[in-house]
Amino acid sequence: MPLIKDLLPHLTVCQLDEVQPALNRRGLSTYSGWYEILQDLVGPSRALDFRTEEEAKHEVMLRLFTSVFYRLRNNYVLKNSIHLNTNSFLTAAAKSVHHFILFPCIHQALQALTCDQQPLLALLEKHIRSVHVNHFLSLTENKTQGALYVLHRLLDHGVTTNLVVSIDCPLALAWLLHGRGSQYVNLELKKLMCCGSQTLSPSEDAVRCSPGDEATPSDNLSDHVSPCKRVKLYSESLEEEDKSGVSSVAVDPQVLCHTFSPCAGPSAGTCTFGQITRLEIRTCGPDSLKGLGFILPTFFCLQSLTLHSKSIFRESDVLDFAGALKQLSDSSCSSLVHLNIGLLPHIGLMKTLLNASPRLTSLYVEFQTVMWGPQFNLDHLGTAEPDISEFPLEKLTVKVTQLQTDPHFLTSVLRRCPYLTSLHIAGMRLPTGSSQSQLLSTLSGKESFSF
Repeated sequence: MPLIKDLLPHLTVCQLDEVQPALNRRGLSTYSGWYEILQDLVGPSRALDFRTEEEAKHEVMLRLFTSVFYRLRNNYVLKNSIHLNTNSFLTAAAKSVHHFILFPCIHQALQALTCDQQPLLALLEKHIRSVHVNHFLSLTENKTQGALYVLHRLLDHGVTTNLVVSIDCPLALAWLLHGRGSQYVNLELKKLMCCGSQTLSPSEDAVRCSPGDEATPSDNLSDHVSPCKRVKLYSESLEEEDKSGVSSVAVDPQVLCHTFSPCAGPSAGTCTFGQITRLEIRTCGPDSLKGLGFILPTFFCLQSLTLHSKSIFRESDVLDFAGALKQLSDSSCSSLVHLNIGLLPHIGLMKTLLNASPRLTSLYVEFQTVMWGPQFNLDHLGTAEPDISEFPLEKLTVKVTQLQTDPHFLTSVLRRCPYLTSLHIAGMRLPTGSSQSQLLSTLSGKESFSF
């Protein structure tokens, strides 16, 4: 046994992955082997953040899969290219990772998933639970159709329910959310879909599956898969616009699926839409926030929503967003229990959000007061409609960046959170002469809180 433990740090990624099940059955962990690789990838101090075998393995596989799949430069990959630049590694990693980072700008790698790497896509479809769109997603360029198809397969045919978006593009956001929980239909997107659908040739669609073309993806990437004859898009060779001025690129998931999928693949019949339960928008501008306001009222399957902006949201935009939250929460079908939002212009909007979505059990809010413009009187906020007597809030995190914070306002909110078990407050500065005693008295009996 000591010999095996000594050997673990010297095994390759594929070797570690292969021996792990047998060692685990004997009560042995492969953590030391994964930790050794993590140190090379992220450094010793960062590697300590991954404390379990599964956490360390997933981080290693995710980082290496992303580097190898997209052919990104990485010192570890360069040193171990003979073991990593193989189908065996991609197969092993695809079975281990639960998160997929999509770079629409790296067209060649994503296009490969529509052709010779269809079996790899089938594996990802079975295991990926979270997708991160990390770059601009164009709906008017043919070269991004591969990215749209991959997203369709993961979001609609696969098990993905978590979506992370790092782009500020309302139209791309509308495509990502279309049919995947909300009943709202973006008119501009609908126009693009209708226009793109007309580029299909009916005669070619009728012959897309000919005898001998059928193939079933397997877990072995070396197995030969002959994709069906592709449905050619009239706009592929000439990227020209129609008379309406809208690019005639196919963006309808149904059309993309019939275009790229093997005959025996998931495109047989009509595609169903998946459901997004967790949504995180890391670069949410005012237009994206406004667009989300139309989508939210019928987004009944959404359980967690995270919105962050590099600049401070306008109060009027936040109030409109709160109105959309109110429409959602008024429905008994609503599932939203977690909200994370920032940057808000003043702390008074916390009560507005809680009144708008009174079923929240977890709230993270970040405030940054503008240094110019009118000052806000917190006493009159929330009087447009009656306050909810009690909130079911269990976790509350408040991050404040402002010169002074009124403790009485925060205390008034906390008094109506009898089920609060976790509270974290950062950056709060009390006015001169104020004391934390009232706040601490309100918190007495809470299980966990910090400043």
